[in-house]
Amino acid sequence: MSVRRLAPDEVQPSSFSFSPANKDRVDQWIAKYPDGRQASAVIAALWIGQEQEGWVSKAMIEHIAGLLRMPFIRVLEVATFYTMFNLAPVGEFLVQVCTTTPCMLRGSDEVVAACKKHIHPHPHTVSSDGKFSWMEVECLGACVNAPMLQIGSDFYEDLDGPKTEALIEALRRGEVPQPGPQNGRRSSEPLGGATTLLDRAAIIRGPDAAHDRGQAIEGNAKISGEVGTAAPISPGTAR
Repeated sequence: MSVRRLAPDEVQPSSFSFSPANKDRVDQWIAKYPDGRQASAVIAALWIGQEQEGWVSKAMIEHIAGLLRMPFIRVLEVATFYTMFNLAPVGEFLVQVCTTTPCMLRGSDEVVAACKKHIHPHPHTVSSDGKFSWMEVECLGACVNAPMLQIGSDFYEDLDGPKTEALIEALRRGEVPQPGPQNGRRSSEPLGGATTLLDRAAIIRGPDAAHDRGQAIEGNAKISGEVGTAAPISPGTAR
């Protein structure tokens, strides 16, 4: 793992405090643990602070250390260990591009190139308008929809260079692009739609199976006609 350090002093704020709403959230986390175990809320407190500010500053770490009655170094150890904590300022939209093997094989280089073109040539650098920064990350868990990226809590999948450029420009205009696949498919289904479990009669069980099978076969015949497949086969028939 690469060494992670706090941002330079010149970009560090002089102080930090939670907003009243976020202070209530932190207090709720602290209340989950017995007296003397407040340190157990450190990750939650850092995460709430990052949600508020966009990144974790030295002043935030000091504030949380005092709030949880922890040594500064203990909170610093947590903040620098977990890569989910940003240790330097980020843009309004932090674009996290997956470049792990499945995404790389599906063209994540094009996604990275679009970020370099429309945000900044270097990762971890805020764009001139302050709206964006980008970084490479490890697997984001949507390999079947590769390549993909994450912005905030939204995931954008089935990308290429032009789609990534359009996504960034839409956000820059103040629009809210629809998360999920960007090539028209639904969820992780094949592009042409679902191709399995179309034979409903084959999976029906229970005391009313005979009646249900009849209805299912009729429905299956309709599906078969619509998608141009062969006529349905009754359950148990050799294929």
